[in-house]
Amino acid sequence: MNTTPVPGYPFSAVVGQGQLRLALILTAIAPRIGGVVVRGEKGTAKTTTVRAFSALLGDAPLVNLPIGATEDRVVGSLNVEKILTTGHAEYQPGLLAQADGGVLYVDEVNLLADHLVDALLDAAATGAVTIERDGISHTSSANFVLVGTMNPEEGELRPQLLDRFGLAVDVAASRDVEVRAEIMRRRLDYENDPHAFAERWAEEDAGVATQITAARALSPVLTPTNLARIAHLCASFDVDGMRADLVIARTAVAHGVERSGNRRG
Repeated sequence: MNTTPVPGYPFSAVVGQGQLRLALILTAIAPRIGGVVVRGEKGTAKTTTVRAFSALLGDAPLVNLPIGATEDRVVGSLNVEKILTTGHAEYQPGLLAQADGGVLYVDEVNLLADHLVDALLDAAATGAVTIERDGISHTSSANFVLVGTMNPEEGELRPQLLDRFGLAVDVAASRDVEVRAEIMRRRLDYENDPHAFAERWAEEDAGVATQITAARALSPVLTPTNLARIAHLCASFDVDGMRADLVIARTAVAHGVERSGNRRG
């Protein structure tokens, strides 16, 4: 009996989702961008692409946040009764802490309950999750790449959550016959022999992973001219606050080092 795990679909083998692939790469290079929300109908490879992307990050965890999860399951729990026997409160990490250093993936993010939205927003904004109970608190690191997928036909994303995603990508099935045929060919090849298919794309995936790692080590600075252009763009759209300016600046820096990595390759 073959117990070898079936490899996931390779990131580099995804067809026709260039903007989504780029958005995920940029967010991996610069998590402070604030994550990616992916909007599109069913069958547009949203989940496949996100799972393939997480595999590029090595040992970084991919944590799924179910829309029906309890608050304790998401933020963690603190058992203060343990103090009576051990002198320490027992901390059980939740999904936000488990995603530290990796990807927190929320499918159907537009259907997430309000109390979970609040917890997610706090962690995404601070990079930490704090639990308080009976005067005792515990804080854990929760730095993660936030990725949410949704089908707009099932309801829109609440404004306060949409505002926390740095990038938004709309995906749709291509109407190009050649593109659709290539998608089918690759998918059928993968289903026929996942191991051989993954092996054919392993070198290209490894190159993307190396590119992300190298880009993270760079610290480029935007010129005053570029900063002024970003400020002018946001001001011309009467954008409230400075969050949009900073997201664009961080994305521009990440895109610059990503393109530099491509040229070196």
